[in-house]
Amino acid sequence: MALTKAKKNEKVSMLATELESSTSAIIGTFKGLKASKDFELRKVIRAAGGSYHVVKNKLAARSSQGTRIEAALQGLKGVNSVAYTSGDPVALAKALSTWVKDNAEYTFKLGIVDGRVITVAEIDSLAKLPGKEELFSKLLFLIQSPAQRLATVINATGRDLAVVINQGVEKGKFGVPAPAVAEAQVEQSAAGEQPSSAAQVEKDAATQAGEAATADAAGA
Repeated sequence: MALTKAKKNEKVSMLATELESSTSAIIGTFKGLKASKDFELRKVIRAAGGSYHVVKNKLAARSSQGTRIEAALQGLKGVNSVAYTSGDPVALAKALSTWVKDNAEYTFKLGIVDGRVITVAEIDSLAKLPGKEELFSKLLFLIQSPAQRLATVINATGRDLAVVINQGVEKGKFGVPAPAVAEAQVEQSAAGEQPSSAAQVEKDAATQAGEAATADAAGA
């Protein structure tokens, strides 16, 4: 049943509204695609944050006018479908590329990202790039890593400082002699006093000997 002009205009308006905020799209074609496979494909695309429509070529061309994916929907021939998103183009490319590997009934024609038309080979390359979530995770890791390393250094510095202070105390470098140092000093003082006592004894003995010799000389 042919569409009336009013119905066509309504479809154009609805699709144009959906395409208005889209930043990327992948155009594909299919042959012999069963209803169950079509349902599965739509589910995969929704999970990647995209939308999907089987489009009439002229309606698609009119609906996309003034949008960032306009260039990909002009001059289409044959049976076509469009998967589009305003989110991550890599996620959409990954989801479609993975699904297509197991479903040969569907093939890519071209794609578009931020107004630039890309080939089928470029769609495959796009699918191999890290997605936004993966990039954010890596960026977060890079941001957190220096902070973690700084915390490790600070903790290690605190431990090293404690060791240095302890060694300083043991060596009496802070004006407080350690027990071992004090004991050594006491022993050294005691050892220093002993030679003085012995010298005094010898001195007294010499004096007494001298006095005895003087007495003998006087008696003679």
